[in-house]
Amino acid sequence: MLTPVLSDNWDQINAWQLSSYQRTGGYDALRTALAMQPADVVTAVKDSGLRGRGGAGFPTGMKWSFIPQDNPKPKYLVVNADESEPGTCKDIPLMMASPHTLVEGVIISSYAIRASVAFIYVRGEVLHVIRRLQQAVQEAKDAGFIGTNILGTGYDLDVVVHAGAGAYICGEETALLDSLEGRRGQPRLRPPFPAVAGLYGCPTVINNVESIASVPAIIKNGADWFSSMGTEKSKGMTLYSLSGHVTRPGQYEAPMGITLRQLIDLAGGVREGHELKFWTPGGSSTPLLTAEHLDVPLDYEGVGSVGSMLGTKALQIFDETTCVVRAVLRWTEFYKHESCGKCTPCREGTWWLVQILERLEHGKGTEADLATLLDLCENITGRSFCALADGATAPISSSIQHFKDEYLAHFEHGGCPFDPMASTVFATAGASA
Repeated sequence: MLTPVLSDNWDQINAWQLSSYQRTGGYDALRTALAMQPADVVTAVKDSGLRGRGGAGFPTGMKWSFIPQDNPKPKYLVVNADESEPGTCKDIPLMMASPHTLVEGVIISSYAIRASVAFIYVRGEVLHVIRRLQQAVQEAKDAGFIGTNILGTGYDLDVVVHAGAGAYICGEETALLDSLEGRRGQPRLRPPFPAVAGLYGCPTVINNVESIASVPAIIKNGADWFSSMGTEKSKGMTLYSLSGHVTRPGQYEAPMGITLRQLIDLAGGVREGHELKFWTPGGSSTPLLTAEHLDVPLDYEGVGSVGSMLGTKALQIFDETTCVVRAVLRWTEFYKHESCGKCTPCREGTWWLVQILERLEHGKGTEADLATLLDLCENITGRSFCALADGATAPISSSIQHFKDEYLAHFEHGGCPFDPMASTVFATAGASA
């Protein structure tokens, strides 16, 4: 059921070092790729069916093919390693355990799009990951895999590890580019798209860490091997992050299309004595699902068919002890704080969402507030500059859909029914009456 490919060497001694990575066939795929024409590498990735693992699921090879090779300007590869979606924990463990998997993918991908400079944009708070990546890049340079005339092929490449300043918005690809250029991270108006005018106004490919790290295995084993895993439209294996109320949280690498029921079984089940209440399929910016969705295939089409999104495959598991209103409030506070402020629907909308949710959580709201919340969500969704505001509204509208009674219970009882102190007050008040 599990298909360890990206995570296959994580249990090796010093897996992050070049010597350990090469013992398991590391950089063999690079030699294969450099013996191919760049266009053939793009075709191989296209034929594999690899879709972007950063959330949107856009076909990776197709994105590469959009780079206009007749454009005389330099081409750039930018790796989005700004992992910061609440609940998402796949890219950072990958870069910690086996940074050379990513570095090899960066070199092959850069060769495919004919880029001579590649950037890995890492979230600034994860200093340990930044240092490990820098060490891996230096090891690759010393071994002749990065630099001038790589492996005697005449191909030159420089790889830069860039530390961001900790803004969630910089996970949005055009805000990332602005940050990389030294400006405040805010989304750009599109078109032009990055493939035409990206970093420094030049053709640029921006891909997620896991997308790029999957490339060496595709080149090494072939497109057919990769596409033999997964489902018809969602090919290959991927890293699912399980967190929250499960016995063994962590990263589980499995074919696309596995179900949450199967993953929870692999993780030892929901914590003992409790049962599943709700979960997120792709982090906090995706609509909530419940126990009735345990057997939904975890691929782009399957999750989409029940009104949610696969996103980053950040499976946050919550049992019956969790207050859904409080959880949604925490997420909304995060989005309010991380809004870049560029557009009014997001800047003002997330602030008002927090105000109403806080009132509801403290038992001071009314049923009319639920209608106002849904009206706000409807007016925010699709009207902001980027997807941050859409992500902020997703858990609110879906939680009201699935748990309206729980929202009502807050103001009917004058506070959160899951708060131990509030429960004591309710019981005392009932006894006095």
